[in-house]
Amino acid sequence: MREGEFEMNKVKYLDEEIVIKRAIEVLIKELGPVEAIRFVNMPRRKRIESVRRHREWQELLNKDQFFKEVFKE
Repeated sequence: MREGEFEMNKVKYLDEEIVIKRAIEVLIKELGPVEAIRFVNMPRRKRIESVRRHREWQELLNKDQFFKEVFKE
């Protein structure tokens, strides 16, 4: 390699099925089968609430005032 050049690292991702299988194995090992299943089945309410909160914020947003504050000179 010449000075100033860099080598890019190759990233290899695991197949999705392998990732899921390993994650479930870890959950069962660390939490036990009942708590692992309970974790997997937990509702995702908080994400929905944050999206709703963000949309409400956007509706109240004054675009011109927002841009003026963000891009102050």
